[in-house]
Order: sequence, then C-alpha cells, then structure tokens
Amino acid sequence: MPSTLDQSTLDKLFLQARTHNAWQARPLGADVLEILYDLVKMAPTSANCSPARFVFVQSEEGRAKLIPCVSSGNREKTAGAPCTVIVAYDTRFFDALPTLFPHADARSWFTGSAAFAEETALRNSSMQAGYLILAARALGLDTGPMSGFDAEAVNETFLSETSWRANLLINLGYGDDTGLKPRLPRLDFDDACRTV
Repeated sequence: MPSTLDQSTLDKLFLQARTHNAWQARPLGADVLEILYDLVKMAPTSANCSPARFVFVQSEEGRAKLIPCVSSGNREKTAGAPCTVIVAYDTRFFDALPTLFPHADARSWFTGSAAFAEETALRNSSMQAGYLILAARALGLDTGPMSGFDAEAVNETFLSETSWRANLLINLGYGDDTGLKPRLPRLDFDDACRTV
C-alpha cells in the first residue's frame, strides 16, 4: 500500500469529523479565509477550470440578508455561525481558461454549449466545496454544509451584479460539540460500490 497520512490526520479529516449545527462564539482569525482559499485553489478540477467562487458572509449586515434566504431548519445554525460560505459557480468560468489552461483552446470547449458549461461548473464547484470542507478541517475549523436554501434569493441578494450562481452553503467556524448527536450510519462497500 502507498504511504498514507497518519491516523490522527485521517481522524481529523474523515473518521472523527462531524457536521456541526452549533458554534462557539469564537471569531475566525483575520487571515484564516485567505489561508483556507489558498489550500482550496490548489486542488484539482477538470481542465483546471476552477469555477467555484466563494462569498464569505461574516458581517451582521450580511447575515441579516442571508438568514431569510435559508430554510427554517437552517436559520438558527446559520445565525450562530461565525461565517457562512456561499459556494457559487461562475457561469463564465471559461473566460479564465486561457490563463488557467494555456496549452489548449479550452475556452472554445464551453462557449458553444451553455448546458455543457453549466454542468461542468456545477460539478466542479461541488467538488471544490468538498475541498473547502477538508481544507477547513485541516486548519482546525468545523463545517456545516447545507442545501436547504432559496438559491434564487441568494443569487438576487448577493450575486445579482455577477455571473456567479449559488450552489450550496457551508457554515464555518469552531463547532460546539455539546449539541452533536451520535454519528449516523453509512453504507457499506457492498451497498455503495461495484467493481467491474
């Protein structure tokens, strides 16, 4: 077997990590979001397309605008999080491909099909959201990803002057473990996987 990360790192990233719904009243450090993004941006995407765009909602004003956009079951945990990340994707991500993927005319792969561009942006920004969760855990932060929100309301409130569109939300901060419930079950290999 190839060399692996040590057990404590695997625990931190996967085996002991949890989705948090309650948060400590502990602000994020001033530079933590840049450090977080600098990790996320290095992870792979198809053709290095990097379509994810991130809006870090931390201010009281931003939170007041965001709370009405989330489903009722997500409002309290979002209100208590020091930061909520709007993980969006840029519908014009391909405009950056001459810089990000300079050895081919990759931009032309997407300009002829809005559906293909949308599918690529959604798929890869979702993958980048996963990277953000793992990067946050690696930095000692906790996360609470959510899909229970009104994407059009988020787009109108936060992204209307851009070509960005909301994909999902991730609460971010230092979790309060006192509210954690027992870990839910996962599917076994034979239930979720096939080898061919």
